[in-house]
Amino acid sequence: MISEIKDLQDAADFMHCLVDEGVNAHPDTDFNDYVHMETGEPSFTTEEAALRNRLMEQAFEVCSLNNTDIYSFMQEIFLKDTGLDKYIPLPSKLS
Repeated sequence: MISEIKDLQDAADFMHCLVDEGVNAHPDTDFNDYVHMETGEPSFTTEEAALRNRLMEQAFEVCSLNNTDIYSFMQEIFLKDTGLDKYIPLPSKLS
């Protein structure tokens, strides 16, 4: 997991990490709220969730400074990384 988001590439790397962790991440969801579907146990410790929440805040800031919609940006990465782009249109293709 990266430790800081300074640019759009860092924000993309962060989302790739979340996909690799098996998380269907949404920019507005607190990482303390994620649970394993099968067990109902938290997906992250308090410390892990705090790091991811801080990184998501930084991703919001970086996207805003770069006039990039964080929701479309992260959704496109998720769709491509999971292969769902074969079934769901990419945000960039809808414009």
